[in-house]
Amino acid sequence: MSGHSVQAVGWARSLPMNSEVKAARDWARRHLDTLGWTASAPETVDAVLLTVSELVTNAHVHAHSNAQLVMTWDTRCLHVAVHDDSTELPTPRPPSAERTGGRGMLLVDAMADSWQARPCSDGKTVIACFRPPATEGDG
Repeated sequence: MSGHSVQAVGWARSLPMNSEVKAARDWARRHLDTLGWTASAPETVDAVLLTVSELVTNAHVHAHSNAQLVMTWDTRCLHVAVHDDSTELPTPRPPSAERTGGRGMLLVDAMADSWQARPCSDGKTVIACFRPPATEGDG
């Protein structure tokens, strides 16, 4: 081993299709509170909560699936991952005056520092990364 280690903290929650997306947002906000982000990085908190809403909604509405929500903080990036049962990978679509929906991944793309979708043998996982703004003393 190189002597380097990664310290991380993480949380996981299963959200059945009959659960409200608000439950996912409230759960995520409580964990962001433990990181101190609601005071130090409120804009990042808003972006994370919007992303949680969009990804869980996509799992329920488009994948017709329960959502497995996992958030992991490794001191550099908050990874927000949502797994569902669909193998169809999401892609941002341009806004359209003819569609009332279909902007979720466009929003995720705009809010997250980065995101990716990974196929799995039992569906897919969409992961968005958020870095809070640097604070004084962050070097």
